[in-house]
Amino acid sequence: MKQTLEPIVVAELDSLGFDLVELRIGGSKGRPVLDVRIDRRDGEKVTVGDCERASRAIESRLDAMPDAVPGRYVLEVSSPGMERPLKTAADWRRFAGRSANVKSVRFAAVGGYAEVQIVAVRGAEGHEEYVVRDLKGVEHTLAPADVQEARLAFHWKP
Repeated sequence: MKQTLEPIVVAELDSLGFDLVELRIGGSKGRPVLDVRIDRRDGEKVTVGDCERASRAIESRLDAMPDAVPGRYVLEVSSPGMERPLKTAADWRRFAGRSANVKSVRFAAVGGYAEVQIVAVRGAEGHEEYVVRDLKGVEHTLAPADVQEARLAFHWKP
C-alpha cells in the first residue's frame, strides 16, 4: 500500500510547497491509519494551518481514487517532530551542528546505535558521505548505505 500511496501524497504536497518527510501506515487492514509527516521547503516551522491544508489536499485526492485506500481510513498529518528522521543528504546538511541518534553497522561495538554530532556532508551529489563526531570527540565518516536509521536527538532540559 505504501508504494501506491507515496507518489500520490508526494504529488499533493509538492503542489503546496511541502516535502514528505515520512509516511507510516498503521492501524488495521480494515481501517488503516496514514501518518504523514511534512516539512516546509522554506525552512520555517510547520504550522497547524499547514497540516490542515495538506490534509485536505491529500484527503481529496485519496477520496477521488477509491482503489488507493479501499474502505475507511484515518489520515494524520503533522510536522516531523523533534526527533525528525534524517533520510537525505539535504537533511544531513540542513542539520549540521545538531545531535542525532544513528543506527549503523559502523557502530556495532556499541550495539549499533550511537549519538553523534553532525559535522558535515562531503562529496558531490550522489556520492555524499556524512561526517559525524561521537561523544568521545572521534570523527567518523559514514556512507549513506551504512546508515540504517538516523533521527535528530532531543534532550529535555531540566
